[in-house]
Amino acid sequence: MLAISIGDVNGIGLEIALKAHKQIARFSKPLYCVHREVLESACALLGYPLTMCEDMECVADFAADTKDLIHPAQICAKSGKYSFDSFMQGVRLCEANVCSALVTLPIHKGAWHKAGIESIGHTHALSSHFGVDSIMMLGCEELFVALFTDHVALKSVSGYVDKARVLGFLLTFARAIKLSEPCCVLGLNPHCGDGGIMGNEDAYIAKAVQAANDTLKYELFFGPYPPDSAFSPLNRKRFRYFVSMYHDVGLAPLKALYFEQSINVSLNLPILRTSVDHGVAFDKAYKAQQDISLTSYINAAKYAAQGGL
Repeated sequence: MLAISIGDVNGIGLEIALKAHKQIARFSKPLYCVHREVLESACALLGYPLTMCEDMECVADFAADTKDLIHPAQICAKSGKYSFDSFMQGVRLCEANVCSALVTLPIHKGAWHKAGIESIGHTHALSSHFGVDSIMMLGCEELFVALFTDHVALKSVSGYVDKARVLGFLLTFARAIKLSEPCCVLGLNPHCGDGGIMGNEDAYIAKAVQAANDTLKYELFFGPYPPDSAFSPLNRKRFRYFVSMYHDVGLAPLKALYFEQSINVSLNLPILRTSVDHGVAFDKAYKAQQDISLTSYINAAKYAAQGGL
């Protein structure tokens, strides 16, 4: 059974859940962390028949004022609090072994902030809850990118890059996914610093790569590779896994290539959590548009149902 947290009710999460339910139910049993009346309200706003949600099993043991909860495309504290409570309901279901994994629909970080929630997003909330450093990995069967730093301001990234931190990350990542194939580690500076001309961080990355392979007693990590050429067609034939030092450097090529297919996976946790790799799409919310893709959500649910790779 999969726990499904419903995301920000003012975005496209409810519509995706409603439209994809029958497809998800073919390979797993979804348990939705939402009040039934919220599903029914979404159906009414979208012009869908209530029968569309009648066989969707719901559980919501958190208190919430669900009357007039949905305000399409608006950032508000009420929807932020509801999406957080839905998410934590899913976490508890996994901790209690009621569900085997958690699949999350998109939240709005601004709404969480308005609700007084300190965590920046799902990944940080999970790290805080379990007291461990979660690893954010995004991708699809063809290409996965793990992020050494995720929601960190660009000006702060270089301060994180030293041999010990990168080495620890690589070893944790290898263990978390049971890495058994080559993984490309990206550098930080243009041309990997050109031998120190443009920064010395890449020398630390190189030492960490070597130390990781020495520790594992197997050559799994390669790099650092210059980020501007790392995702070339030739490299993508050799590598399926990549480690990026910075969020946008790794995710820009991934989303250019596999935007609809890719998912988000939280690694190094006591529970398995997967998610769509897109946002709340306020521009499409409650317009019953036919072009809302379900692929990322279905892929996230399949990955979770299979227990990972």
